[in-house]
Amino acid sequence: MTGTPSLGGLAVTFSTMSLFAIGGANAALPEIHRVAVTLNHWLTEQQFADAFAIAQLSPGPNVMIVALIGYQAAGLAGALVATLGMCGPSATLAYLVSRVLGRATTSRWPGIIQAALVPLSIGLMAASGLILALASDRSAASLTLTAIVAVLAAVTGINPLWLLLAGGVLGFAGIV
Repeated sequence: MTGTPSLGGLAVTFSTMSLFAIGGANAALPEIHRVAVTLNHWLTEQQFADAFAIAQLSPGPNVMIVALIGYQAAGLAGALVATLGMCGPSATLAYLVSRVLGRATTSRWPGIIQAALVPLSIGLMAASGLILALASDRSAASLTLTAIVAVLAAVTGINPLWLLLAGGVLGFAGIV
């Protein structure tokens, strides 16, 4: 890992990313991965994949991955600063935008903006899935499991936590 980042550096990094995280932390996952793993080396590929799995299994919002990255980079203060940096600016912007759009009851623009954000969010989620697959699929078995889970998640109503649990059991058993 490169040296411990300053808390100000963590705040600026995650505050900036929060403004581009349309749809939450998972939508910003490719950029979070690039910053935390590739650029700053705060985590390894495996640590990032593990942090993502922990964040998804834990109750609460999916932004927990940011707290785990902040903790790995700069301890407890880093977890707090990274989380506040990721949540604060986007929450403030969402509040302000909702106030403005709430006043435009006769305008077409709120509907147009919301419709335009749907494909953007889908693309960001697909990029997130690709980043995680590339970080964690190191064998033919794990690649096959990822493909099967992706298809099952897309075509069935199975809760993704059950699929994640099944993958964890297969990994624990040494199958993948």
